[in-house]
Amino acid sequence: MKNSSTIARQAGAILLAMAAFSASAVAQPRTAPEAPQIIVNARANCYAVGQRVAAQYGGTLMGASAVQRGGQTLCRIVVSVPGRNGQRPRRVEVVVPAG
Repeated sequence: MKNSSTIARQAGAILLAMAAFSASAVAQPRTAPEAPQIIVNARANCYAVGQRVAAQYGGTLMGASAVQRGGQTLCRIVVSVPGRNGQRPRRVEVVVPAG
């Protein structure tokens, strides 16, 4: 049977090893993974497409998002078009190819 001093030394060695491991893990900077550049460009591209669609409809761009359908990247554009003769604005949703 082990005596208490042997157990204390082993526990101390384990704690020292754990402290050294955690210190090295903390010392290394951690960076978050970057988003793929393709997605960012598609979103920016859809915003530009949305601005053009809103201008064609004579409305205001409310939203633009990239969607995947059948392996193609499309832009889902939402435009608020002013109503005629005092009516309330209409919400128009258009899906167009990106680019």
